[in-house]
Amino acid sequence: MKLFLLTCLPGIALSDPATECGGSSQVEIGACVADTLERVDATVDIYLGFAMSSAAELDNVTDRTVAVPALEAAQAAWSAYRDAQCDYVGATFGGGSGTGIAINSCKIKLGRGRAEELMRYVQ
Repeated sequence: MKLFLLTCLPGIALSDPATECGGSSQVEIGACVADTLERVDATVDIYLGFAMSSAAELDNVTDRTVAVPALEAAQAAWSAYRDAQCDYVGATFGGGSGTGIAINSCKIKLGRGRAEELMRYVQ
């Protein structure tokens, strides 16, 4: 079991958005992570639009109004979760200089996951 966990660690370390940035200072890394977060948020918005179109089409075909309100509620809940979870991640840094990078990195990870999840429902 320990060997398995050790083989997974490099993948986990590389999945940190802050390590994707090539900056050598916190200022450079912070700017890179902020730019990445903007792109991820834009991607989530685009994919949400695709998912909303599919949900509206489903509601139209089934002559019900269920999918769109459900997706709207899910997105609002996800957004609240993302903000609360990433605020917690930032709090674990105790107000240190890496807090902003940690919060944005958390939002990037969760945003990428949300974008992937939204695309599962696009038809």
